Amino acid sequence: MRFNRMLLSTTLVIVALVIQVSVLARLHLPGAVPDLVLLTVLGLALVYGHVGGALIGFGAGLLSDLAPPADHAAGRYALVLCVIGYLAGLAKPETGRLKSATGPMVVVVVAALGATLLYAGVGALVGDDAARHVGLPSLLFTAALYDLLLAPFVVPGIMALARRAENDPLAETNNAAKAADVSAGWLSSGTGLRIGSQRGGLRMRAARSRAARAGRIKGVKRL
Repeated sequence: MRFNRMLLSTTLVIVALVIQVSVLARLHLPGAVPDLVLLTVLGLALVYGHVGGALIGFGAGLLSDLAPPADHAAGRYALVLCVIGYLAGLAKPETGRLKSATGPMVVVVVAALGATLLYAGVGALVGDDAARHVGLPSLLFTAALYDLLLAPFVVPGIMALARRAENDPLAETNNAAKAADVSAGWLSSGTGLRIGSQRGGLRMRAARSRAARAGRIKGVKRL
């Protein structure tokens, strides 16, 4: 990942985590808590692809595991968001542009349900059955509902920032310079045309023809 991707992703994930812990978690909504970190990972994964989504998801999940008041084993949510980020990155459009909002909304709902199920499943493996006491169906419904309501205000903005960071003027200048170098190299070597040698060859031929003409003129005068 390039430096601008890492800087933007780290900043967005930290801001989302702070807002989620300090604001959303204190709303005391019924069921699940709106997962702003998950939406941030989804927005970045839809721009950066499955590899970037997996890396960003792992880092965001690990920060969520370590941020207070975390009451679960470290690495649990990192695994969840790593898998979710990878799968969401597979939905990245080939052109990089989304034609409608239907696709991202479907990704948000599936990711919210998948993250809740995967988190509960990993918790069951390590002996944490809190989801069973709260009620898994209620958690699934509220998680999908809250994330779906919050997604239109988060995901498009995250994707716009990620695309703007990708359009680096310095990178475009470097690409243009590389293109110019490639075209110059193609003209000089790829096509077999050697401009400098052709000019030198023409000059040599002109000098030889002039010397031949001078020799003929001197021979005529002697006769």
